[in-house]
Amino acid sequence: MDILRSIIVWLLGITIMLIFLPVIFIVWLLALPFDRNRVAIHWLLACQSNIISHLVPIWKIKVKGRGKAKPGTTYVIICNHQSILDILIIYCLWYRFKWISKIEVRSVPVLGWYVRMADYIFVDRGDKVSKAKMMEESYICLKKGISIMIFPEGTRSADNQISFFKRGAFQLAITTKTPILPVLMDGTGNVLPKHGIIFGGFHKIDLRVLDPVSPESFGTDNCDELAAKFQEMMKGELQKIRNETSGK
Repeated sequence: MDILRSIIVWLLGITIMLIFLPVIFIVWLLALPFDRNRVAIHWLLACQSNIISHLVPIWKIKVKGRGKAKPGTTYVIICNHQSILDILIIYCLWYRFKWISKIEVRSVPVLGWYVRMADYIFVDRGDKVSKAKMMEESYICLKKGISIMIFPEGTRSADNQISFFKRGAFQLAITTKTPILPVLMDGTGNVLPKHGIIFGGFHKIDLRVLDPVSPESFGTDNCDELAAKFQEMMKGELQKIRNETSGK
């Protein structure tokens, strides 16, 4: 049953992506001369992701706190990472941002074409030059008023818990004096775990935006200390969400 369910879900998602592909390509081509920040492509990807997210019958998405992000304010958006589905579900927030994505995504058919047309930021995690370029491109985006979206864990969790936060997102926030917007995701790891291709049964997915934290409230100029503070805070908030779900 799980295999049949997974085939249907994969076919649904791939079909919608292929339907959107020529539309997004035409918009990208027409908007190329004047849409330098690729805003149109980002919103088309958000539309596509929301259609897929709400058509798939094996999960129910609960979004809470979306209004905590003030319109017109630029953020360093951070989120825990349980599954490849997180990339799809994040778009349900309908925020404007630039993803920071690992460079391997560029080679994935269709998905890689999408992220390149949207001019998202890539990083080779094992290359210092690539990391420096990623930081520079991110600084430029933040100065332009475009938020950055990043998974500070750097990779998907194997046990659905929040693991070590890397320093990059917090270095960006401190250097550019940009508020941090923490987002919590829970449930995606149960639907499609790390390295898995078989979807589990019906699950609820929680997508919750926490209160933004202004630079004045960071309490430190050390990015490693700030990363550790946010990791502990988000671990505690994730446990609260799970307690609510279980009725404790």
